[in-house]
Amino acid sequence: MILARLGPEAPFYRALTPRWAHLPESGAGAAVVGGRFNRPGVEARYLAETAEGALNEYSQESSLLLPTTLATFLVTAEQVVDFSGGYNAEHWSPLWAEAYCNWKGLAFLENIEPPSWAIGDLVRAAHIAGILYRSARDSAQRCLVLYPELADTFTAPVYDPDRRLPRNANSWNDD
Repeated sequence: MILARLGPEAPFYRALTPRWAHLPESGAGAAVVGGRFNRPGVEARYLAETAEGALNEYSQESSLLLPTTLATFLVTAEQVVDFSGGYNAEHWSPLWAEAYCNWKGLAFLENIEPPSWAIGDLVRAAHIAGILYRSARDSAQRCLVLYPELADTFTAPVYDPDRRLPRNANSWNDD
């Protein structure tokens, strides 16, 4: 594996569903059904290196953007796996060749464990903060997944100096 340091306070971005904007540092949403590098039940915080990348990831397959709250995070991590250069057999085990598998199709349509979940498990077992990788939606964009269970290996606070993000879910009680 290739390891890299991020920061200090490298800006990354996340598009949040407005209902959950009061919990910007949570990874609980990704734990519900899983994500590219986390299986269900494992919290993960997915970020992008640019605001455009975050919005692109948030929209998924839709050409229309749903309402969102865009936030900046200031990331400092001593070690993340840097897979942004892609698979090269000299640096990566064969499992990493499957990092960009159709994880949704494998997990939800074929009921097969995606290899990318096993990659996330390996990174977490090595006590490494996360994975820097190219977006499957736009290879010009780099994304970062951080594992909140390893918060002792990184910092990534939301940048909100004026406290504009909601502090709780009370504004949604009228639904």
